[in-house]
Amino acid sequence: MADRYNRFFLWRDRHIKERHFLLFVCFLVGILTALAAFFLKTAIHFFQVFLTENFSRPNLNFSYLLYPIIGILIAGLYVKYVVKDDISHGVTKILFAISQRKSRIKPHNMYTSLVASSITIGFGGSVGAEAPIVLTGSAIGSNLGRFFKLEQRSLMILVGCGAAGAIAGIFKAPIAGILFVIEVLLLDLTMSSILPLLVTAVTATTASYLLTGMDAMFAFTLIEPFTLNRIPYVILLGILCGFLSLYIIRVMSRLEGIFQGLTSWKRFLLGGTMLSLLIFFFPPLYGEGYNTINVLLAGGDSFGSLTNESFFHQLESRWTIVVFLILVILFKVFATTATNGGGGTGGVFAPTLFLGCIVGFVYSYTLNQLGYTVYLPQENFALMGMAGVMAGVMHAPLTGTFLIAELTGGYDLFLPLMIVSLLSYGTIMVFEKHSIYAIRLAKKGELITHHKDRAVLTFLKIKDLLEKDIPTVTPEMTLGDMVKVISTSNRNVFPVVNKEGILLGLVMMNDIRNIMFRPELYDRFTVEKFMVGAPAVIELHSSMEEAMAKFENTKAWNLPVVDQKGVYQGLLSQSSVFNSYREVLVENYSEADE
Repeated sequence: MADRYNRFFLWRDRHIKERHFLLFVCFLVGILTALAAFFLKTAIHFFQVFLTENFSRPNLNFSYLLYPIIGILIAGLYVKYVVKDDISHGVTKILFAISQRKSRIKPHNMYTSLVASSITIGFGGSVGAEAPIVLTGSAIGSNLGRFFKLEQRSLMILVGCGAAGAIAGIFKAPIAGILFVIEVLLLDLTMSSILPLLVTAVTATTASYLLTGMDAMFAFTLIEPFTLNRIPYVILLGILCGFLSLYIIRVMSRLEGIFQGLTSWKRFLLGGTMLSLLIFFFPPLYGEGYNTINVLLAGGDSFGSLTNESFFHQLESRWTIVVFLILVILFKVFATTATNGGGGTGGVFAPTLFLGCIVGFVYSYTLNQLGYTVYLPQENFALMGMAGVMAGVMHAPLTGTFLIAELTGGYDLFLPLMIVSLLSYGTIMVFEKHSIYAIRLAKKGELITHHKDRAVLTFLKIKDLLEKDIPTVTPEMTLGDMVKVISTSNRNVFPVVNKEGILLGLVMMNDIRNIMFRPELYDRFTVEKFMVGAPAVIELHSSMEEAMAKFENTKAWNLPVVDQKGVYQGLLSQSSVFNSYREVLVENYSEADE
């Protein structure tokens, strides 16, 4: 078998150019990601139907208190004792894989996220299936590329193709899949990457059509066409979506920090308790929330059914639904974070659609009830809210616009969808420059960006470029000892350290050139007398962008690097950084010549 494997690659290298073979692999990725999306949706649906078909309506059902806890417990135990690896924050993991320039995602990610998220969501976890399927798709692309021994640049493209195929497959939205990769995963768009993305997205969408039919994911019929006199209200909705997106990112980040400080069982107890109570009082928080979206997009008076099984069902007022849905908006973030923090696996893709739909509905319904404005079609504004919140939370206005248009077939609302998305994005950028996915890596300085220079610097790590073979000297050494050290080295800068290895300064050969050839002075001067302070010191954990800023400010060509305790680790030179910069630039951003 191994012999056939090797013979195949020898034959491929002789007869098929890599860029052509890459398209074939992209085709396979498209099929596999569509199958993965179909499996995930089927598994979630099976669990939900099995558990909820006996729910009594419209009375309170105490099963809401039990199912979510069981779900995150099973998922958490599966991850801890079977997977034995962290599989949460799927999109963040992909961003990290790209930023490390390895584009390598572990093989188990091709299926473990599917299992854990289907259990989590099927039992009522208040998260989405999209981030797990995106991680699954990218893992499929990465591991297929490694199996076929494709080069590094192709591996990075396949990671993006897997994500595009996952989005296209689960939503039947090929354009949104491609835009998601460009805007969220920050994959640089060149002619060598756009064609593979297209092949994967179209293949995944076609396979999904064959598996699940041609119907759009959400049923939407445009009853009221968009008119220009509603633009001011569309603008206000966009700004409102931007502030809601800021609330989501800030609260979710704060809550994640609280959960990370707890032990696994304390996380489970806190997350499970919080989730079950929230779902018990606000049943629309159960699961992905797509049923709620369908109800709000259906029009008519069916939205009153959303209070079923809750205490609000007993209150009969036109403002009851408004108060209820506002509370759902406020607590959805807590339910989503509790699900993941307690041990479940899921993403924020579906929650952003859920929250956007509700905020658009509440906004238009409230203004209609007050009666001071032109009539605002609640279904249309619910759709616009979905685009706006997604654009704000993910910092992806094009993805938000095209995804909602493709999900619902609502292309007639393309202009207001774009207005809301752009204004939401513009609003949140004033307060938060990183998306919900990128903010974790940005804090560590490991986030790749569309700025090509910064992206390449992100790929470079200080510890990998350190020069450790440069001899060090101590303050007690004489000038004669210093001359002996210089004679065995080809460098003109020498770090000075004490017995504990703490950096004290530098000896610059230019500073002692006028005395180093005078033997009568060899015993009169010690290193302590002619050493100088370093122009700047770089910490080992700093980002390369921070290091280059110090080079720029000091105009130095070599700077010492220390750890957090000040212990000398090596020298970093601008020349080694520039050489590595060129290599990474050619390897990852040049067009394929073959």
